[in-house]
Amino acid sequence: MTARAKGLSERKVLYGHIFRNAMLIVIAGFPSAFIGILFSSSLFIEVIFSLDGLGLLGYEAALTRDYPVIFATLYFFSLLGLIMGIIGDFMYSIIDPRIDFESRE
Repeated sequence: MTARAKGLSERKVLYGHIFRNAMLIVIAGFPSAFIGILFSSSLFIEVIFSLDGLGLLGYEAALTRDYPVIFATLYFFSLLGLIMGIIGDFMYSIIDPRIDFESRE
């Protein structure tokens, strides 16, 4: 309301004030949601279409208690999650320049 009262256009209010604060929540939840969706959807697609892939491999390894394969698939999805987290942190700085990850003294 204040930005509109100062005479800013709707577009500047939307992208300069609302978009910046709303996107932080989306960026924060994206990495965990992405990994969950990626694993479950790859498993469903591989089962439905009889494809060989990492989701089905991990699922069958869990059923047969093949621990090295389970650890390998978990390692891959965890690494992917960490990379997505780092990308999310970089996106924080791009979307809202006020956020700074450097230590303060």
